[in-house]
Order: sequence, then structure tokens, then C-alpha cells
Amino acid sequence: QNLYERPGNKFVAGFLGSPQMNFIDGVLKKKNNGYCVQFAKKYELAVPAAKEDKKLANYVDKSGGYPVCGNTEVTYFPLGEDKYKAMLEELQKAQEFIFMEYFIIDDGEMWREIVKILLEKAKAGVEVRLLYDGMGSQFTLPFRYKKKLTDQGVKCLVFNPFRPMLSTIQNNRDHRKILVIDGNVAFNGGVNIADEYINLKERFGHWKDTAVMLKGDGVWNFTMMFLQMWEVISGDKTEYNMYRPTVKNVVNNGYVIPYGDSPLDDENVGELVYMDMINNAKDYIYISTPYLIPDNEMLTVLGYAAKSGVDVRIITPEIPDKWYVSVITRSFYRDLETLGVKVYEYKGGFNHAKMFLSDDKSAVVGTINLDYRSLYLHFECATYMYKTSCIKDIKADFDDMFENRCHRITHDDINNRSFWSRFRTIAPLL
Repeated sequence: QNLYERPGNKFVAGFLGSPQMNFIDGVLKKKNNGYCVQFAKKYELAVPAAKEDKKLANYVDKSGGYPVCGNTEVTYFPLGEDKYKAMLEELQKAQEFIFMEYFIIDDGEMWREIVKILLEKAKAGVEVRLLYDGMGSQFTLPFRYKKKLTDQGVKCLVFNPFRPMLSTIQNNRDHRKILVIDGNVAFNGGVNIADEYINLKERFGHWKDTAVMLKGDGVWNFTMMFLQMWEVISGDKTEYNMYRPTVKNVVNNGYVIPYGDSPLDDENVGELVYMDMINNAKDYIYISTPYLIPDNEMLTVLGYAAKSGVDVRIITPEIPDKWYVSVITRSFYRDLETLGVKVYEYKGGFNHAKMFLSDDKSAVVGTINLDYRSLYLHFECATYMYKTSCIKDIKADFDDMFENRCHRITHDDINNRSFWSRFRTIAPLL
């Protein structure tokens, strides 16, 4: 099957023809002989082994275009600085290629250390490609930075460069965070490339963020996400076989589904994965999100789970990065309390982590917030994990936050801030 004709991979169908985007006109029709489908066949036995997750795996594969993968080791990072340390170590090992796709790249200490390695690797003959969002990085990089990097051997593209005009196209941003190294290692999570994400600079108290590192066959899904987006923007053709994973027999411990979500198809993959986890939770569902602006459907499933006896907990920031989003987030606290959902705020800092965890078995770590922009307007990505060894580390991190780093919102807290609800009407704009 043509990978570009699989629903989740029509990344810019209808979007590309926009004159503002200046991309390729129409829907991509380039065939790739079903690379993801062929690669996924060896994992067909992994899904029936987990009957309760078979429906979700089938949905993400058939409707989203992202197959289930075994033979993948996953490492969880509870802080951005932990991810950053591992990133530097893995970048230094690169031999063949480095792919980076980020929403925000800020020209600070974090980026300077990374770009130093990128330039060294490019000079040594490693293929280095960098893709960043035109809005997210508009004011954080020097003027004509793309040309500067290109002149030094780094292939560089900007997604949807910002233009001062009234256009709904500007709402569609590349919010993904992907790093792929040699096809065998990938990073994903909420951490952008800026000093506050690793607490080198304080902006909103302590910055809490999380990420995962994949090693093995699951990296292929992220490789394909990156290459498809690159082809769409550049128009260049890619020989995908050059970038396949080469590591064999990494681990046979659970399975993963690295997946993306596009605003340009008819599938709300990000939201439906979250809803599936909530609906199938039996004991608990723990959620971490910096922006909590749920629609009616999300409120309904959260309420149903809580009323059914599931322990539903949500962590939001105490110190927001955007005051107006925080006001809207807090306007939902009364509704959630009424439904039986427990809400916590991360004390003394900004919680930017986007995570779901359920019943010590399944988890998601990625870029997808619980707000309209993430669920419907942005290009996003995440990693779904089932019975991987790192689930226990994610659970330990949630337990630590609940016990030591969060304040549970009480009925008195809500009553003392009753003015929040007045701002609910602007929620869809955020």
C-alpha cells in the first residue's frame, strides 16, 4: 500500500496547494512500496499477545498509518536535563545520519552544544538534516540562520515560515520533537531545544518535562515521519532503504507504537489514543499536561472513568508560561471536581510534560497537549508503550510528583478562584 495514501501519512493533503505555504501543489502521490507495512509484518504476533490493546494497535496502524513495533528498548527521562545528557552522548556516536525536527530551537547554551556536534559530524561526512517550525523559532534564532547552517554542511528547512498576513494556515504548526540517529536511536517527548527546558535558565520556576529514547525497530516510525515531512517541504525524493534500522535483537519486552497526528486528515489520532486509554483503564489513569482545555467528549470520558471507580488524576502547572491559558485551564477545575476527577498543580514551577499512564501497563509520552491546538491544529507525535520495562519508571515519577511536588486542588481552592469560569468562552481560540 502507498504509505502516502495511508490516512495518517497524508501529512499535507490539501494544505500543500496553499500559496502561503509555498509547498508542492496537491496531494503527494509518490509510491514507496509500502515500507512501513512490510516492516511491520514481523510484529503481527505482538498485538494478539495483548488482546486488550489489539483494538488500539489496529486503529493506529490502519487509520493513522503507524504500525506496532517490537524489538525496541525504551528509556524514560523524568527531566529535560536527563534527556539532554543522553542526546549529547548519542549524537557523538552518529556515523551515518542525524535527523532533527523541533518546534522551538533557541540560540542558547543547550543549542550551542548540540550544533557544535552537528557541524563536526557534517564536516566528517555524516548526513545532518534539521527541520524547525517557522513560528516556534521565529524570534529565537539569528537572522538568515537557515543559510548559515546550510553553508556549513547542515541541510536545513523551515516548516511554514511565518508571514505577517491574516491566514488560517499560520495556525498549523509543526509541534513535533524528533531526533533520529543512524536509524537505530530516536528521542521523543515534550522537550524543545531551549535552556529553560533543562533548567539552565529559570523562566517559570522549575521546568518539569519528560522524554523517551527508543533503540531498535520502533525508531523506523519516527524516521518515516521525518522523511515524509522533509519530502513535502523540500520536494526532494528519498531512498528510504538507506535509513532503515540495522540493530537486531535489541529487546523483546512489550511493544511500542510511535505515532503522529496531522490536522489535515479526518482522524484525530492523538485524542482517540488518549480516550482509548481512559476508557480501558480499570484501576487508574494518570495524566500530565501543561494546557488543560478539554472538549465535551474528553470531559465525558474522564467523568465516566471517574464515576466508574477509576482513579483519575491530572497534573497541571502551578506557574504558567501563558497566564491566559492558565485561566482557562483553571476554569475547568470545578467541572472536573464534580465529575470525580482529582486535579493537582506542580508546585513552584511549570509542568510541560505530556504523559498518560494507566494500570502499570500502558503509557504515552510525547508532544500532545490536552487543548484544541494540539488535538486539532498542530502536527504532533508521541510514543505509546505497552508493558515495556520503563513503565515502572514512569509510575515512579508520577508517584513522586503526587507525593512531593504537587498540590491537590481542593473545593476551597476552586471557590476562592471562582472568576476563572468567566473566561471559558475563549477556550476554542487557544
